[in-house]
Amino acid sequence: MVDFIYRKSSYSDHEDECVEVATNLPRTVAVRDSKDPDGPILQLTPAAWTAFQLAVSQDGLEATP
Repeated sequence: MVDFIYRKSSYSDHEDECVEVATNLPRTVAVRDSKDPDGPILQLTPAAWTAFQLAVSQDGLEATP
């Protein structure tokens, strides 16, 4: 079993929007909802995570209806 060590996003509030990220393994970045720690985990490559962070920081994501 993989032991991810999660940290909460500094942009998450303490009630509704809680995202946790684990970067302690060299080839995997894990993302989960802190309100549901036993729920699903999104696992990304570090390159995909970096691309996502860049897109978010540049407001490059568009909402779909």
